[in-house]
Amino acid sequence: MPGRPDIDDQDCVADTGRRAELRRAELRRAERALGVRDDLNLSLGAVAVLGERYLLRADRGRVTESTGEMMDRAASCVAAAEDAWGRGSAREWAEKFAASLRRLEFLPNSPTLMNAGTRLGMLSGCVVLPVEDSLASIFQALADAALLHQAGAGTGYSFSRLRPRGDLVASTHGTASGPVSFLSVFDAAAQVLAEGGRRRGASMAVLDVSHPDIAEFIDAKRAGRLSHFNLSVAVPARFMRAVVNNSAHTLVNPRTGRAVGRVPAAELFDRLCEAAWQSGDPGLLFTDRINRDNPLPALGRIEATNPCGEVPLLPHESCNLGSINLSRFVTGGRVDFVRLGAAVHLAIRFLDDVIEVSRYPLAELEDKARAARKVGLGVMGLAELLATLGIRYDSPAAVRLAGRIFRLIRQEARSASTALAAQRGPFPLFEQSTFARQGGMPLRNAQLVSVAPTGTISLIAGTTSGIEPIFALAYTRHILGRQITEANLLFERTARERGFYSAELMAEIARNGTAGQNAAVPADVRAAFVTALEIAPDWHLKMQAAAQRHVDAAVAKTVNLPASTTVAEVRALYLAAWRAGLKGITVYRYGARPGQVLTLAGPAGRPGAAVQINADYSGGCGGHACVF
Repeated sequence: MPGRPDIDDQDCVADTGRRAELRRAELRRAERALGVRDDLNLSLGAVAVLGERYLLRADRGRVTESTGEMMDRAASCVAAAEDAWGRGSAREWAEKFAASLRRLEFLPNSPTLMNAGTRLGMLSGCVVLPVEDSLASIFQALADAALLHQAGAGTGYSFSRLRPRGDLVASTHGTASGPVSFLSVFDAAAQVLAEGGRRRGASMAVLDVSHPDIAEFIDAKRAGRLSHFNLSVAVPARFMRAVVNNSAHTLVNPRTGRAVGRVPAAELFDRLCEAAWQSGDPGLLFTDRINRDNPLPALGRIEATNPCGEVPLLPHESCNLGSINLSRFVTGGRVDFVRLGAAVHLAIRFLDDVIEVSRYPLAELEDKARAARKVGLGVMGLAELLATLGIRYDSPAAVRLAGRIFRLIRQEARSASTALAAQRGPFPLFEQSTFARQGGMPLRNAQLVSVAPTGTISLIAGTTSGIEPIFALAYTRHILGRQITEANLLFERTARERGFYSAELMAEIARNGTAGQNAAVPADVRAAFVTALEIAPDWHLKMQAAAQRHVDAAVAKTVNLPASTTVAEVRALYLAAWRAGLKGITVYRYGARPGQVLTLAGPAGRPGAAVQINADYSGGCGGHACVF
């Protein structure tokens, strides 16, 4: 941060040292209580979550590996794929992968950290499962989902092919109960599995806006049901044009393909926006925009995504995700693009190896994963990077820098995949892909860049989630029956370096969660550390659009809104997202759900105010309202 005034360096260093020593002592005591050895100097919240869900345990439940050893285990397991391309390569690459993971520069999705080198062995983050219009298909999807949730993976489904409520069932001469009723069955099964699983199951349900039961689907979460599901409505461009033009929209029975009614598109859209205002669901998926980027259109139209919307996938395709911690790539007051490019190459190699070593509970999953070899490299720590550089999140400079970062990530990811294709061969479906038709160089992977919400992994890395802004500068974390108040360490360090630190200031920040209009904080620092609810909604969209232009999959991003937001404002945001060329949009109005993961201690929806986070918080909220 620029403009550092003269301060008493010795006093500052001594005070910082005393506080650091006290903090380390408190962390060590807490770690002993948790039974975890932390050799990566992680936060207490990260240690608690890793000890509960990620670290290996003995038969009687005792944790048997340290936080660093978990990284080594994942690195060694994934690097085993390297010996197929050169004897002895596995050991070399295991060391390189482990070094990056231990430095928290790159982390794979949670199932990789959990399951690498274990009996489960499922390393993919999420899978889209097909749901056809038959009981056999519906309950096969339910059985498959159980295996995936047990391994810690999320699931996505399109229920658009199911016949509507009240439709004919010829085999029984009865009537169908409709997709929403089956959605409740899937949610109940996820709840049962969550009680014995490694993490809470998360799913995405998609319904096409032309389905006759669309109104019931839109309202499905208003009563607080379906706690394991995010909902999205699939909307083609013609529907959005009908909304703008105030014309009619046709409802079609998917069983017969026949029109069964016409409704005013604007009225249906208003109902959708009101439900999103009330509960955070449903979001929108702009399916025409998604399918313009479908690298394998000959295999069919993409109809569903993973739980937070960042990876549109065909049935039985999986997403193998990882994220680069941008906050680790600032050197000398600027982004180190050379190191960042090298990290992209390492990460793409790691994710390609994941496909090789992962175990797949279903043969169809392995076949699809190896045929297209889709991976999703994203980021976390964008907001921290901007704050480090003194750049306000809601500014043209921030949007330009984000665009430059993602342009480089896509370029280097393509370069890395081209190099792997030269060594290992392109993905088997390359000749059927849009890349081949356009005369492009062979690629190892049909899909490369995707921005996930980075829930737990950003907590592990100690940075901000995905491309989300800082939510608050102070919060209370609930761990083992204790309340621990934590401040944003970058803000605290900046306050000390700039000479405006005081115990009174930090107490005020702890009460409010933001520097806000606090006159004790220099204006440039208040700007650099702007928080989510202080940011105008259109800047959320601008940041998402800046990333999406260079992302071949999609971007998980939640537009956080104050409680005072109106339905009309949500409507305007959804229309703006479509016009901006986004692939999806989700909003969340503060206080819209009881028991939300992030809560403010002050008046509901007031910018700032201390955040309270449960011990099992997995961060992010990107894509939807934090079902993880």
